Amino acid sequence: MATKQKLSTKIISIAVLVSILLSQVLPFSTASAAQITARKLTLQAGAADGGSMAGGVVNHLFDFALPSGTTVGSIEFEYCTLAAGVPNPDTCVTPTGLNTTSATIGSQSGAATGFTMVNTTNGAPYLTRTTAVITPGVAQYRLDTITNPTTENETFFVRVSTFASTDATGTKTDTGTVAASTTTQIILSGIMPESLVFCTGATISAPIANVPDCSTATSGAISFNQLFSPVDTAYATSQMAASTNAGSGYNITVNGPTLTSGSNTVVAMNAADISRRGVSQFGLNLVDNTPDLVTPDVGAAISLASNGTNFRAQALAGYNTDATFKFTPGDSVADSASGGAGGTDAQIMTVSYIVNVTGSQPAGTYTSTLTYICTPTF
Repeated sequence: MATKQKLSTKIISIAVLVSILLSQVLPFSTASAAQITARKLTLQAGAADGGSMAGGVVNHLFDFALPSGTTVGSIEFEYCTLAAGVPNPDTCVTPTGLNTTSATIGSQSGAATGFTMVNTTNGAPYLTRTTAVITPGVAQYRLDTITNPTTENETFFVRVSTFASTDATGTKTDTGTVAASTTTQIILSGIMPESLVFCTGATISAPIANVPDCSTATSGAISFNQLFSPVDTAYATSQMAASTNAGSGYNITVNGPTLTSGSNTVVAMNAADISRRGVSQFGLNLVDNTPDLVTPDVGAAISLASNGTNFRAQALAGYNTDATFKFTPGDSVADSASGGAGGTDAQIMTVSYIVNVTGSQPAGTYTSTLTYICTPTF
């Protein structure tokens, strides 16, 4: 009987010893931080630098969801070259060139607000409140004027941790890691040279968004609508289109002789005048002419209409009045000064020509070759 009691006593002693040893190796209960979920870091452009620019001074926008019952007195943002738990034991090396000591809190919203910024430790700024709050839910914080790591195309990690303390000390309440990367900036460059697009023809189409297309200009060989007669006015039209980026715009002149057949001519209208049947006249203008007893229904307004900003074409004196015509070789007939000097997009200008003759006008085929010259001033 005594032997059994001694054996029981030894077993109990061994069990107690094992229990003591296990209690030293394995705690009865363990505490671990909950995982912050729905977390992300968006690199946003700063005052001058793109969000992911290596070495750029930019803004870092954090979004995440705080677990239920989270006590938040401070939130730390620890910038590391590796994610949390890598390597083991866990260490954090601040990415090269990163600077958070000028960071400010640009905005805060959601589950927990009322924070101020503490940026004294480079690579580990934190937000703090005077008192902790208990709150779950989505939160958003933007940290401004952070200098990104200076290595291009480098992934870096930010370990986000919440604390019940207001100075990011003690046990971490909840944790989560986000990743971001710097990038090589893609720098595009191109040159817009001095530009002038000018064309003339019988007609010019504007097929795409009403923009004149010089490739559609038709032949400049134009016939009047009827035979010349002392009792009626013959007319014809041509068109031209111009655009330029010249700072002082363009000027268009008309050059060439009046209508001629051998030694016979039709008198050029060197002074602006109305159409007069039975009088020798050759003239032109650049407006939409309102028909009446002596003025033919000919011409069109400048299209697209000038607005004084990016459309500036205008007909000039002598050539800009309804039912009044003129022709003096070398005259400026249009320019792009509507609204002042500056470049202009393309517009179509319609030139209307009229011919009146006397009853004694010699018979023949009358022709004139006119040249329009567009001169930009850069």
